[in-house]
Amino acid sequence: MKLAIAIVATFAPIAACLTGAASAAPQPDQCDVPQSLLGDEIELSRVTNAFKADRRLYISVIGSGSSALSGPDGAHSAYPARLEDVLKARFAGADVKVVAHVQSKESTATMVSGLEKILSQDKPALVIWQAGTVDALNGVEPEQFRASLDDGVEQIQNAGADVILMNMQYSPRTESMFDVSVYADIMRVVAEQHGALLFDRLAIMHYWNDAGAFDLYTATKKYDMARHVHNCIGWALASQIIENAHLDAARMQTTQ
Repeated sequence: MKLAIAIVATFAPIAACLTGAASAAPQPDQCDVPQSLLGDEIELSRVTNAFKADRRLYISVIGSGSSALSGPDGAHSAYPARLEDVLKARFAGADVKVVAHVQSKESTATMVSGLEKILSQDKPALVIWQAGTVDALNGVEPEQFRASLDDGVEQIQNAGADVILMNMQYSPRTESMFDVSVYADIMRVVAEQHGALLFDRLAIMHYWNDAGAFDLYTATKKYDMARHVHNCIGWALASQIIENAHLDAARMQTTQ
């Protein structure tokens, strides 16, 4: 129980409610991510084909509480909405839609049970699947976690969508007493086996903390950091999608 309380307290700045509209994008250096952390060469071919066909980019985001920000304006400041804003600004006139399916405390196995409905309704070219945090907190057996990921990724790909797996947040306050490395390693292996992308949120946030972009150790009830972290995650996701789907090249082809 003490461990769970410590983890919730640590993540509170990231998942706390926000007031006011989402701020403008931070300075580029604040959201900087080394190419080595976005260097996967897996191509998002389904995204490319959908964009080439009719300048359409539908994305479904599936996740637990760390993919959301509560409060009256939380949905507009969380990374799914920020991702949509970045893509819409980059590809003006394109049909861009990011739909978030986020449920607090939902395990990976539970997410899999709801995939069929989401895929049928959204008809996405890309699914961003944030997983691992709830399973790690609840002590789900690693092999059970892996089996759920396998089933889910296969189901998404069979429905005709690309997959980006997103792992857990980085917390310097709890890393010494709560080891998520087993679950993070499983996500990397599953992504490799299925030809899916891994968005290494754990490593990216670790880099931001070490580089001084964000102080993720100091507990605070201020909401600016939560908003900026989500904003930067949206930017980083957009960068990876654009690069791995070759969207800039696809845009040039559709305008010729």
